Amino acid sequence: MEYKGMPYSWVDYYKKAFEAVSVDLELNLTEIDITKSCEILKSKNARVVYREIEYTPEEIFTAVTAHWHKKADLSEVIAGFFKGIELKPIIYDDSVACLEYLKEKGFKIAALTDLPTAMPDEFFKKDIIDLIKYFDLYVSSLFCGFRKPSKNGLLYIADYFKTDVEELILIGDEEKDIKTAKNAGCASILIDRNYRENGVKNHGQDFTVYSLEEKELMKFYKGEIIKK
Repeated sequence: MEYKGMPYSWVDYYKKAFEAVSVDLELNLTEIDITKSCEILKSKNARVVYREIEYTPEEIFTAVTAHWHKKADLSEVIAGFFKGIELKPIIYDDSVACLEYLKEKGFKIAALTDLPTAMPDEFFKKDIIDLIKYFDLYVSSLFCGFRKPSKNGLLYIADYFKTDVEELILIGDEEKDIKTAKNAGCASILIDRNYRENGVKNHGQDFTVYSLEEKELMKFYKGEIIKK
């Protein structure tokens, strides 16, 4: 899935989100207040400042709002902030079919996702409601406490299913997904949806597919890493 029109980093959307919070909660934040909050949140953005340890939304927004003259309930601030960004989730057309296909083949399916900075799990789960019923396990960076390329999320998944981490196959669309798999010692598959425009990416992945359609999945389903 993706959020329609959102860039790699959401920093440029922070200002309008804080402006919306100020109006909705009647906080009367000044331009200086908002600018400072944007800079603090930017410093916590893992896309901008590398980190593998995850922070909770409450930890982040406590820092972001500390200088505000008028205090507000953190849960209301967080909800208002993400409402203000006006996110529009889009589920890729081939996603559900892929999950159904893997289910039919007998695979256990886990989601391992890095949440957008300071986003609560319940917000993200709501945006993937059409997918989450297919997962046997949902693991977010907030849940396990680590962001990719840390291997900790994969170790948790392996432990949950009582299997060796080397038996997992990580499917992702970013370099950090491939690094996560390598750090854990399991196989990796890159979904390279934009290869026609940008050329095929090589992040050291074991397999590459260009969509999640069945004909693409069969490329790796019949591969050596699949032992069934």
